[in-house]
Amino acid sequence: MSKKPAAIAKSTKFEDALGELETLIETLEAGDQSLEESLVQFERGMMLSKFCQQSLTDAEKKVKILMDNKGSDNGELTDFEK
Repeated sequence: MSKKPAAIAKSTKFEDALGELETLIETLEAGDQSLEESLVQFERGMMLSKFCQQSLTDAEKKVKILMDNKGSDNGELTDFEK
């Protein structure tokens, strides 16, 4: 039976996810695992990749909000949440 990769916790930091993804890539490139284990690792890598991409997209949105508000004279902050 194939093992499912663990879900990525929302509290995971971008840097930690990226580090795990880099380690997974190195492991997969080494080619020392069975096909089944490689597929589990590949699936985990895809999850990590999606998580990292979403983290970068969210950060980009926050920067855009900050840049759009830089000329604001009222001193109000805009909520980052969607």
